[in-house]
Amino acid sequence: MNINPIIRELLKKRGLTSEEDILEFLSDKPQKTYDPFLLPNMEAGVDLILSEIENGSNICIYGDYDADGITSTTLMMNVLSYLVDSDKLNYYIPSRFEEGYGLNMDAVKMIADSGADLIITVDCGSVSYEEVEYAKKLGMRIIVTDHHNITDVMANCILINPKHPDSEYPFKELSGCGVAFKVAQAIQKKSDLPRSVLTEVLDLVAIGTIGDIMPLVDENRTMTKFGMKVIHTGRRAGLKKLIEGVSLKIDEITSENISYVIVPHLNASGRIKDASQAVELLCGCCDDSRQECIVEDIIQKNKMRKALQEETFRMCLNEIDDDNLGNIILIKAENAHEGITGIVAGKIKESYYRPAIIVTLSGEDNSYLKGTGRSVEGVNLYELLKTQEELFDKFGGHAGACGFLLREENFESLKIGLMKKMSEILGKNRDIFERKYPIELELTTKDLTLDLSEQIDMLAPFGNKNKKPLIELCNVRFSDLKYMGDKQQHVRFLAKSIGNEAEIQCVLFGNAQNYDFSINTGSIIGVLDCQIWRGVKRLQFIVEQIRFDEKVVQ
Repeated sequence: MNINPIIRELLKKRGLTSEEDILEFLSDKPQKTYDPFLLPNMEAGVDLILSEIENGSNICIYGDYDADGITSTTLMMNVLSYLVDSDKLNYYIPSRFEEGYGLNMDAVKMIADSGADLIITVDCGSVSYEEVEYAKKLGMRIIVTDHHNITDVMANCILINPKHPDSEYPFKELSGCGVAFKVAQAIQKKSDLPRSVLTEVLDLVAIGTIGDIMPLVDENRTMTKFGMKVIHTGRRAGLKKLIEGVSLKIDEITSENISYVIVPHLNASGRIKDASQAVELLCGCCDDSRQECIVEDIIQKNKMRKALQEETFRMCLNEIDDDNLGNIILIKAENAHEGITGIVAGKIKESYYRPAIIVTLSGEDNSYLKGTGRSVEGVNLYELLKTQEELFDKFGGHAGACGFLLREENFESLKIGLMKKMSEILGKNRDIFERKYPIELELTTKDLTLDLSEQIDMLAPFGNKNKKPLIELCNVRFSDLKYMGDKQQHVRFLAKSIGNEAEIQCVLFGNAQNYDFSINTGSIIGVLDCQIWRGVKRLQFIVEQIRFDEKVVQ
């Protein structure tokens, strides 16, 4: 393979130095994967599943209402359907609004009453100690498959999680669907199912991994790359109908399409009402007419989600004092639709580049507040909230996103405590609220060729820990400005490095009015993109920031 020196430089910066690692990363058929039996308790878990199947037990897959949980549930249903009669296999997705995340007592009781003998959780359950004990008390067996951090009392059952304290699994960052796939691999090996059973569910792993914003490196990269190929075949009828319903082309789906279009639509079911219909769509257990009805409903729910999101966002903006912006934004939006508060918190975080938390009323008598937060790079929201742990009835999450439940009377104490801790963090790092632009390549417009663009595309799928490389073009001159949009908020222009004749078409979306192009020289930061128009490939540079020679504007 003739690898562009610029790509070699980039991969070296990303820690790939050996020829073997470079070729593996760029390969169309990567091989980096690990023995599923290296996961803790995998042998015992698969033996129990196969034993229950042999005994004719009723099995219930217990999932979650987000894209990772939806795909995990679908994957387990698909694989077990080769071994279990349809009347002995079922699934359960809890309601975001009435039950919340993870196992709950009422659901466990209902599943037991339905005649289930075995519960297999996917994407949840690692710290559901009491719920697992209740399931056992009701006479059921239970296996937990999960990928979340174990931050509380661990469930006392067969627990398959790469983050288990006893885990020696080489890669810890699997999605919930990734863990479900490893279980499926182990089942396939022990039951002599054909390998095609695994291949056909890799599309779900790709969606779950991207949807849960897991690092697209190592084994995740392998599974996602192959999963994208499965998506392109269009073999999953329900997914194909959804892709066509949102006006995408099945054979051109990218990780960005999954992240910004497919995943939000799958999530919309759970955000607005009930995610079970998304599992029904992906499982392929309904006819064409039903699939079309579900797709239409999901699209409508996503439109509702967007409208609610915009309304809540505007309402929250009215609560923010731009002239007296704190180190953390904490908003009590009492009547906001809790299905979209996490997205709104993310938008506020991006708008003000501060950690943002939104709380809504919860509980039958509104005596509780349910909170969800998003954070910026450099502020670990989980560690920040953990300093106030005694105030919460429930609490969990990770560095970038967290959720909690607390009594309404504890809200002011939480606010004071978080403000104090954020002041301490800011005192140690004054630059923490400056937007980060991790530039990986400093190039000239002459370097921006179709060959380079095509080799950058070989780094796909892009996502967490494998971003499209951010490029800085220094000493460029700007010309031929063309403003676009109903508010002239976008702009196209040409950029040419001083000292060479090569030009590149540039486009800046969203905040063109923030820039004064009367200063027509400086540097630009962005990503290289290739568009195909009527069969002709054209390069363009998607701009994220402009630094003029005399001043910097963000």
